[in-house]
Amino acid sequence: MTAQFHDPVNKVNADEQLPENTPHKKHGVVVGVDGSKRSLAAAVWALREAARINEPLTLVSAYTLPIFPSVAVDAATGGHEDSALAQSCRQILEATTAELGETDVEIRTAVEMGDPASVLVDYSYDAELLVAGPRGRGGFLGLLVGSVSRGLPARAQCPVVLVPRGAEASRAGTNAPVVVASDGSEQGRVAMLRAAEEALRRVPTCRLRVITAMAPVSSAVEWLPSTVDERAMFDELRDKINAGVAWLQDHFPKLEIESEVIDGVPVDAVVAESESARLTVVGTRGLGGFTGALLGSTSQGIASHARGPVMIVPYADDPRLEDRAEYGPMIDQEPTE
Repeated sequence: MTAQFHDPVNKVNADEQLPENTPHKKHGVVVGVDGSKRSLAAAVWALREAARINEPLTLVSAYTLPIFPSVAVDAATGGHEDSALAQSCRQILEATTAELGETDVEIRTAVEMGDPASVLVDYSYDAELLVAGPRGRGGFLGLLVGSVSRGLPARAQCPVVLVPRGAEASRAGTNAPVVVASDGSEQGRVAMLRAAEEALRRVPTCRLRVITAMAPVSSAVEWLPSTVDERAMFDELRDKINAGVAWLQDHFPKLEIESEVIDGVPVDAVVAESESARLTVVGTRGLGGFTGALLGSTSQGIASHARGPVMIVPYADDPRLEDRAEYGPMIDQEPTE
């Protein structure tokens, strides 16, 4: 099919809030591309996801103009530079579209001038999903292993999926579950709800695996008294995750749900699960565990070492959260910023 190019997208002010009952989101599944093989892997996964949910696929490439030390730069030269960079982006989009091959999915392409992460955030206001690879050549994907990896998932207005190179192949034909990492926070519960929806939407419906992790106390915090009962702490965490699963099961009675408390570092647990999961889901903010990690330096570990697609779900109010307390113990600590 022939892709349609346009420059640029209509921006949405980051300070504006979308109204309730927002109509169908026009960009569908958005993927940032920069011409790298990792970018192509993300586009392949995004195309399949767009087909699965019957949405268009929007390929976006962005560029920034170099900053010259002198203000006395010939305006004509600047214009030529702008045109050349835009043309390079168009060529990248054309090559990516060709690599994706024939498809019934509507493919749209756009060239944008601006910081790649900010461009993606702008698109997220009217997108069902953002997709990118965790590494690249310094464009969209390269930013995700730098400081922007902390900002993009938190700033995006829709879920963000990171697809490592080599993980673009479908795992639908396997027994792979959708995995959700939860730390007991409200943000973690939002991620659980989205993960359950993702599991039900996949054909055939796959099971949902809910995990949480407890890092070894004795080795991590040596100043704690020796009387600390790690087994009791582990059992308490297991009771809380089981209560969360009971709550989730009532909202999704047809879904097969399993849970496990993993003895280990949360980020390591996410990375290990991503190797065999159909999709691994985490939240953007929380108590310093899975969700909180995405705002700290450990986000680098998830972004750099995940072995399968990881969906990062932004927090949003959900009426289904209101009855969680009826199902048993919760972590009642306030989330940290």
